[in-house]
Amino acid sequence: MEPRIATPRIAPVDPEHSGDEVRELLSPYRRPVMNIFRTFAHHPKLLKRWSVFAGHILRKQTLPEADREIIILRVGWLCQAAYEWQAHVRIGKHSGLSDADIENIKTGPTAPGLDPWRATLMTAVDELRTDTMIGDATWTALSQRYDTQQLMDLVFTVGQYSLVCMALNSFGVQPEDNGRPS
Repeated sequence: MEPRIATPRIAPVDPEHSGDEVRELLSPYRRPVMNIFRTFAHHPKLLKRWSVFAGHILRKQTLPEADREIIILRVGWLCQAAYEWQAHVRIGKHSGLSDADIENIKTGPTAPGLDPWRATLMTAVDELRTDTMIGDATWTALSQRYDTQQLMDLVFTVGQYSLVCMALNSFGVQPEDNGRPS
């Protein structure tokens, strides 16, 4: 998947040539600082507050890691967000997803031979993206395995990554490595 915009509409800041506030805000991120954070750093107050929520969704939520990555990747694919897709293909593989799993996420919940649980996860994502709610049948299926906090984390994960994909696509944030998958 290629970025929808070939050049950034909002260029990432250079932390070395930024003010103290931006340098301090970007200091906790691994080096080199990723383009998403360098772009969002144009709005330091937003980055600071968004990072807390995004950190919960990525690292502190209650969903199993592979489930979380299936959800994020499905959102990224539906949004055609190259930045998010490339970043989370790497994270997804680290969490145990195979190349076949990644291909199934592109196809969606009707992929031939797809595990029924993974189909349910992708159906939930698709329903949230198209109808802004999870349908009764899907909710019942999810409730067989997930507790209340996990159900909430699923909905907030889809919302968080939909928001991020909108920002990435609109701002023209380019994937690391000049858009080349690693």
